[in-house]
Amino acid sequence: MQLLRLGEPGSERPFVRAGDGTLRDLTGLTTDIDGSFFASDGVARVAAALAAGELPEAGAEAARARVATPIARPGKVICVGLNYRQHAEESGAAVPDEPVVFMKASDVVVGPDDDVLVPRGSTKTDWEVELGVVIGKTARYLDSVEEALDHVAGYTVSNDVSEREFQLERGGTWDKGKSCENFNPLGPWLVTADEVPDPQALGLRLWVNGEKKQDSSTKDMIFTVAEIVHYLSRFMVLRPGDLINTGTPQGVALGQPDPKPYLREGDVIELEIDGLGRQRQTVRQA
Repeated sequence: MQLLRLGEPGSERPFVRAGDGTLRDLTGLTTDIDGSFFASDGVARVAAALAAGELPEAGAEAARARVATPIARPGKVICVGLNYRQHAEESGAAVPDEPVVFMKASDVVVGPDDDVLVPRGSTKTDWEVELGVVIGKTARYLDSVEEALDHVAGYTVSNDVSEREFQLERGGTWDKGKSCENFNPLGPWLVTADEVPDPQALGLRLWVNGEKKQDSSTKDMIFTVAEIVHYLSRFMVLRPGDLINTGTPQGVALGQPDPKPYLREGDVIELEIDGLGRQRQTVRQA
């Protein structure tokens, strides 16, 4: 299933796209796709309602509506840095022995086609295509890597936009280079975990102004999705609706030869992951 939210900011409504391609309205089953939805076994309830033919088909206006972020108000956005070997090398960093973890403000998550805003004073705004993982049930001190994927609700496309000067040159913490306004386009939908049998076999790509910048596969992750979920559960409680950005492959602006092609107003970013959909953003000045 593909879970998605449609509508203008503040007026989004929940939908599901079934296997036959039809768009079904979820407002009779849930008010939104959020932590409460996942905690109340929402994915299973949607599947059961689909199988029973209980969900009405969406009207024509839904097909024309803005595509919003597929999850509302993630409780936490947890990010893993330097999780692809070649990206660590292009960044001039050592390949990590443990996941490099940082947080991103949850209110920067926006729709997949919403504008990316270059912060005032920025000269080094960068792109990062990433596999986004949404937690479906609480993960706390998991005993094994093998049980980790049982706690995943689904997968989505994430653009972990970064301001490299703010991140690396302005005080020693990554968070302020990651948490600027509109710095996490997400979606277009959440593909439920049952339809992604191997999250380590997904191609991911990104273009800027039609030029391919990133082209890799999640098989090249240093730490797998299961290892990341297990690892994080040892340091924090992962709750339903939390988002994990699992790292980006090589090809970001930071790793390009000088002069580095950081994002400027008017640039167009396109990104996709196999089976999870495609995003397109225009870069604007904040």
